Amino acid sequence: MKRRLRECLALKPTEENGIRLRKRYMNLQDNLFLFLEDATIPPTNNDSERDLRMSKIFRKVTNGFRSIWGKELFAGVRSVINTGKRMGLNAYQAIMKALSPLRSFLSPPPGAPQE
Repeated sequence: MKRRLRECLALKPTEENGIRLRKRYMNLQDNLFLFLEDATIPPTNNDSERDLRMSKIFRKVTNGFRSIWGKELFAGVRSVINTGKRMGLNAYQAIMKALSPLRSFLSPPPGAPQE
């Protein structure tokens, strides 16, 4: 697969969309097939798309947001909750962790061994 990808990327598209697509894949080629080498990496971004579906339904049912800050707040809170969910946290724990000045999603929990 990697050989075939290199062959495709060796082609020189002439149209704007082809040039842009080639450039994107040139930058991604080292990571494009990682899911084949590491079983913990999902081959799709379906989890992210599923997370967005709730926002789409909310927008459709409520006929959109009435303000830009409301839209941005909703997106930010959903992002925090969904990230926390993937880490095994409930919504409250995720929000508290995101708001904490001492801990973040990227820092290890208290008591965890330091690297």
